[in-house]
Amino acid sequence: MNSEPEAPPLKGLNSDDDSSAPRMGAFTDAVLAIACTLLVIEIKRPEGEELADPRALAEFLWREKASFVAFVLAFFLLWSVWRRHHHLIDEIDRLDRASAAAHAPLLLFAAFVPFPTAVFGHAPDNEFAVCLFAASAAALFGSEAVMKEFAWRRAVLRPGVDPRRIRISANASASVSVVFAVTAVLAWIVPWIWWAWFLAPLAATAGGRLLERARSGTHERLPA
Repeated sequence: MNSEPEAPPLKGLNSDDDSSAPRMGAFTDAVLAIACTLLVIEIKRPEGEELADPRALAEFLWREKASFVAFVLAFFLLWSVWRRHHHLIDEIDRLDRASAAAHAPLLLFAAFVPFPTAVFGHAPDNEFAVCLFAASAAALFGSEAVMKEFAWRRAVLRPGVDPRRIRISANASASVSVVFAVTAVLAWIVPWIWWAWFLAPLAATAGGRLLERARSGTHERLPA
């Protein structure tokens, strides 16, 4: 009986299932879900008289307002990373080793987010606390951009998926990373600079498009 020879594995791709796109997506989902849950643990709970008297409870909640702002902000940052990664995994058929390895920094910084969130929530007027949160967010979105760069350049995409769409998403992540990096520096000069973090969606949209236009123009000018 004749048997057809097995096709050689594609170079740079993992032959096992441990780094397949669905498994990587499931693992990333778990890390981000745990990180989102841990955000609420560091919020101080009312005790004693604060629970007995409505006015005391209201005053307590007002004193802790920064913790709630930090929680909401960090939650939506992690949620936005999860949402984009979910779409990315749906567009990938197989991960190569570099694309799989690029997930490690992303998950590392995602798991770290609850700590700077707690620090900033308890000391929003402390320049170093603001800088720590901004630097952590910059590292998170910067690693996300790098991971997407590896994905559109090296991973095996599903049929019909345009690599340029993943590149545009990488540009958006890089733009947000720049915003947080700049605020990490300005935190030592400008009070309340952290309000600029709420402009991150605008930076993702506008900055991502500008960066994509610049990159497209560079590619067009390169000699064939």
